[in-house]
Amino acid sequence: MKNYSLYFLTIYLISFTVVYPQAYNGASLNGIANSGIALASDIFTNFNNPSASAYINKKAVGIFYSPAPFGMSELANGAAIYSHPFSFGNMTIGITTYGYELYRENRLVFGYSKSYQNKYFFGVNLNYHTLNIQRYGSDNAFYVDAGFLLKLSEQFRFAFGIHNLNRATWGNEKDQIPLIIETGISYDLLNNISLNVSIEKELTYLPSVKFGVDYRIIEYLSLRTGFNTEPSLLSGGIGIHYSNFQFDYAVVNHQDLGYTHSFGVLFALENLNW
Repeated sequence: MKNYSLYFLTIYLISFTVVYPQAYNGASLNGIANSGIALASDIFTNFNNPSASAYINKKAVGIFYSPAPFGMSELANGAAIYSHPFSFGNMTIGITTYGYELYRENRLVFGYSKSYQNKYFFGVNLNYHTLNIQRYGSDNAFYVDAGFLLKLSEQFRFAFGIHNLNRATWGNEKDQIPLIIETGISYDLLNNISLNVSIEKELTYLPSVKFGVDYRIIEYLSLRTGFNTEPSLLSGGIGIHYSNFQFDYAVVNHQDLGYTHSFGVLFALENLNW
């Protein structure tokens, strides 16, 4: 009976990756319902908007882990990313992992971004994505993400991103790796409150509207909250900042599936105010 349960869960995971793709790495982003495509407050944004590292323009490393989304350890996912600025642009390298021994996805991401006049920011990610399903086999895919960020003022930003631009997939089935388009704005209010709105559209699903608030309540502490319409999610979180170190925690509630907790650590390798 246990084996049948595990294989049923594996099939569920396959469908789950289509309707709720594991694209949202970063506890600070989860805390604002992943509405921060234009916020670019930390390097985890680079997974969704490859131009973010050029906007941040600092050497930094981050680690993210969500141990049991919706109370299921089989859905555990994590990521790590490193960003390094050069005279010719900013380079990032990241890894993500999702699943368990019967179903596992891993991704290696190389990113490049560049700014122009400190107002226009462009970036691309090259992804090598592997899939392994026990007793079914394995496959891999290469695909490209692209992103753009426009700094309209010191307080106001607009961003646009495309995931899987070349429509890569596994095997002969279409759209197993979704093509996702997202655009959004971010506005800094009173220097310590960030308001974020984004719209995400996967080709075969309804668009999702996201809204999030990041409030730096005191110098060392941020409070976050947000909501997402498709699927219907509510989120909240905190960020603790000290010197070049930042710790983030987020909780997301799905109306049917329950709670997901995630944790993140960021460390700047040079002076940086997160």
